[in-house]
Amino acid sequence: MKSFILKWYPVILAFICLLYSVGLGLFGMKEEAQYSAHWPGTILLFALAIRQRRTS
Repeated sequence: MKSFILKWYPVILAFICLLYSVGLGLFGMKEEAQYSAHWPGTILLFALAIRQRRTS
């Protein structure tokens, strides 16, 4: 379980952020939903960049 979480934590975190953004949109907070909608993509891009920079 620990290895699964260590490998997939960016995807899990991005999914949680996506649900947060959808929730904000459903509750009528459109500007906040649009702002937080960028978080999942940013998290995944940073995770990709960090994993490419690792030497091991």
